[in-house]
Parts: sequence; structure tokens; C-alpha cells
Amino acid sequence: MTTAPLAGRLDGLLFFPVTAFAPDGSLDLDAFRAHVRAGVDAGAAAVFACCGTGEFHALTPEEFRICVAAAVEETAGRVPVVAGAGYGTALAIQYARLAEEAGADGLLAMPPYLVVADQAGLLRHYTELAAATSLDVIVYQRDNAILTPATAVALARTDGVIGIKDGLGDLDLMQRIVSAVRAEGLDLLYFNGLPTAELTCAAYRGIGVTLYSSAVFCFAPDLALAFHRALATGDDDTVNLLVDGFYRPLVELRSQGRGYAVSLVKAAVRMGGLDVGEVRPPLSEPAPEHLAELARLVERGRALLKEAGA
Repeated sequence: MTTAPLAGRLDGLLFFPVTAFAPDGSLDLDAFRAHVRAGVDAGAAAVFACCGTGEFHALTPEEFRICVAAAVEETAGRVPVVAGAGYGTALAIQYARLAEEAGADGLLAMPPYLVVADQAGLLRHYTELAAATSLDVIVYQRDNAILTPATAVALARTDGVIGIKDGLGDLDLMQRIVSAVRAEGLDLLYFNGLPTAELTCAAYRGIGVTLYSSAVFCFAPDLALAFHRALATGDDDTVNLLVDGFYRPLVELRSQGRGYAVSLVKAAVRMGGLDVGEVRPPLSEPAPEHLAELARLVERGRALLKEAGA
């Protein structure tokens, strides 16, 4: 765990490593460590361990604790480590405390399991989670956890809540949330958390949301970093080249199968030479023809980088 405030350290590409499994389905900690280490060495600004891409839903509490501790050890304070926390309030608090014991710097609060709660229930859930740990909390808005601007303002007033990661993609709602929090003189961090965030980065930047998570960084950090640099420096030609030739086709491929936001990423990491194993049930592996298309897309993306001189 680092001593500097988390909010001030989340500046750059956010790395969501996959969780590695051995052929028998057990945790492969050596491969996970190598994956985290490679991401940090490549230039990740933060490691979000055991979150969506990391199959939080498929990990036991002990596996979760082991992985978060391993991520903390591998980063060695160079970048912050944020761990997932989810399910109902009692279990989310249990995961939060495990993450704190493992040395994490913060939490990404996943949507509560299954139920569709009203705004009062969501606010109570996140407030109790934040109160149960000293770790800073980022609320993940998606699926059954959609916030109104008024709830976002209440969260901004909650000790320990520092941000909202948006996985919904409703820019009108996000603009109203940003505006409502700002109008109250409050502050939150906002993240574009869509599965392939690069496709919508330009739109999010228009409402002041510049931070984003990059699944592509897991398997092609050179592509992800080149896009990030182009976006930050206003190199629209490179941004558009990569969106049109790589990111849009990747999103179209991702839409071809259930769970591909995780399983395609994990397959691409394997293609890159690190055997992180397959996804755990209930997810399944991508179809062979989709894996072949994935390999072609990564090759094409790198060819586009050479063309752009990026």
C-alpha cells in the first residue's frame, strides 16, 4: 500500500489484469505475477486487480486475497493497486477488508449481486462499504447500479468515496452527474469504464471525463499507449486511424459472443506468449474463427502504428 492519496495517483492508463489459471483450473500465481509485472513495466498508471477482466465473480475469497497481495508485491509501490469488491453489502465489506489486509490502495465497488435496488438502497450500500474500510472507493456504475445525479452528489459527500467509473455509456446521464456534483462545489474522479473504452474516449472527453480503463493494454500495451498519447496530444489522425482500423473492428468482434469482453482479452494475452489459461465457468472460450480474427486485428493494429509513425 502506498501512502500518497489514491485520487492524485490515478493519472494515465489504468491496467485491469486478467487472473491466470492453470490447466486444472487452479490459480496460476506465477503467471499472474508475470502479467502484472509486465503491465507495470510497460507503463500502466495503476493496477486494478481482481475486477471484471480479472474474473472477480469466479474467485474464492482466499484466491482474491492471494491475487491482490501478489499484485501489491509486484507493483512494489510504483503504482497504486485497486481491488474489486462486490456482491451484497456484507460480502462486499468482507472483500474490502481482505483487500485492505493484502495492502491494496483502493476499491472498485462492483454492482450489488442480482437485485435491482432503489437509490436509497444503493447509497446505503456504498456508504456502508466506504465506512467499513480505510480504502478509497470508486463506484462502478453499470447494469443494476445506475445512479441519479442526486445520488452521485450524496456519494461525493461520503467520506472515502473518490470516484465513479461509468460502464453504462449514457453520456447525457454522465453530463448531468458531473454538472450536479460540480454545482455543489464537490469533487469526484470520473472514469470511462466501457469494455473497449478507446472507442468512446473522444465523446467522454467532451464532458470532462479523461480517465479510462484499457482492456487492450492487457495484451497490446504498445497499441494502447500509442492511442493514449495521440488522444492526449490532439493527434486526431492517429486516433481516427486506430479507431477505424483496430478499435471499432475489435468492438464488433467482441459483440459476437457472450462474455467476450473477458474471454477475448484473456485469449489475446495467451497469443502474446503468456499462458494465463482459460476463463472459468460460467464464461467460455471464444470460437476458433473469432480467435483467428482477433490475431488478424492485433497484427493490423500494429501495422497501423507503423503507418502512423506512432
